Amino acid sequence: MPPATANCFPMLYIVPTPIGNLEDITLRALRVLKEVSVILAEDTRTSRKLLDHYNIGTSLRAFHAFNEHAVVERVVDELASGADMALVSDAGTPGISDPGFLLVRACVRRGVRVECLPGPTAFVPALVASGLPCDTFFFEGFLPHKKGRQTRLKYLAELPHTFVLYESPFRLLKCLDELAVVCGPERSACVARELSKRFEEVKTASLADLKEHFSKKDVKGEIVLVVGGKG
Repeated sequence: MPPATANCFPMLYIVPTPIGNLEDITLRALRVLKEVSVILAEDTRTSRKLLDHYNIGTSLRAFHAFNEHAVVERVVDELASGADMALVSDAGTPGISDPGFLLVRACVRRGVRVECLPGPTAFVPALVASGLPCDTFFFEGFLPHKKGRQTRLKYLAELPHTFVLYESPFRLLKCLDELAVVCGPERSACVARELSKRFEEVKTASLADLKEHFSKKDVKGEIVLVVGGKG
């Protein structure tokens, strides 16, 4: 039976890419990246490494947070005219705390077909591996750096179910401090970093114990914070 997408061009494909280990990409994703005429990439240098690894020579074009507002309508015009494109971010699924939403919304409004392939995203393995309840959860993503940050933290602290944050390794200790203030130092939480990579670490403990643990090491890598709900 031919692939389900074989006769669906023109189309925008949302293609998840590995969050670390390059083996974490589907056969379908590799086929789509080979077949489309253009790949829209958050960082063409990062995406080129992945394409070179799999001997994919498709043309790359930059599409990121700093240019998406300016180019989104032009890209949709090309799609509507018959182009076939894939959108990738540096890692994971585009649109999840990465560029992608504006383009998908514009395509939907213009009647351009969008197909999102299943694949990697950082918060799912962190959530499941944390051991915290995951039947119901709230995904916050990145907190505001300044304005509105405390308001969001206080809101999250009152949620009855697990919530998930993304954080920079440089701000991890500060974030753990802030969470301990609004949630209480004994609230159960998990820090997951370097997921799927050689030095992967997933540690579940109280917020106070996590602060003590990570204050003793040089924290590197992308961080996912999973925090248990109130009560």
